[in-house]
Amino acid sequence: MRGTTETMPASSAVVTVPNILSFARIATIPLFCWLAANERTRVWGILLFAVVVSTDWVDGYVARRTGQVTELGRILDPVADRLAIAAGLVTFAIAGIFPFWAALLILVRDVGVVLGGAVLLWGRNIRVDVRGIGKIATFSLMAAIAWIAWGNADGPLGDVLLVGGWLAYVVGIVEYYLAAGLYAIDVRDALAERGMLEE
Repeated sequence: MRGTTETMPASSAVVTVPNILSFARIATIPLFCWLAANERTRVWGILLFAVVVSTDWVDGYVARRTGQVTELGRILDPVADRLAIAAGLVTFAIAGIFPFWAALLILVRDVGVVLGGAVLLWGRNIRVDVRGIGKIATFSLMAAIAWIAWGNADGPLGDVLLVGGWLAYVVGIVEYYLAAGLYAIDVRDALAERGMLEE
């Protein structure tokens, strides 16, 4: 069963190292958007975006290793990831270095999963575990976004990264939607289990 009742202890602390890391990643979003929007600094914006999204695992890892898992951190960590990806996609699409249709496919899936999960699981104290395919898909799309943008911005080795980026995008987007379907099944199973427990 992938859907489980939340059992990991979490404190109500706010100022912790993992939370500070998450806040720092969120605070960096306007900077990489501003850099990417300016043609003269565009490649630096793409590089900063790549750093921000590629370190999405750091705050969660630190929280677990140091025993600083917090309720706020459980919200901040995924919010930082989704905000960074969404901001990058919108900025790159407006700048003309990432296709709108490709950005829309990612954003629509993200909005669907976030809203669907919030509506179905809110207040139920149920946690749906992240699947391996979801992690792989997210990593593939993070690389794809950065590489495609870099290639279209005429960065060094742009032609090579552009090809690699589109390959990563095709694989990632298929896995992304497959993972969404599996999460929907996990939510259904978790709700069914909770329903049986309550009877």
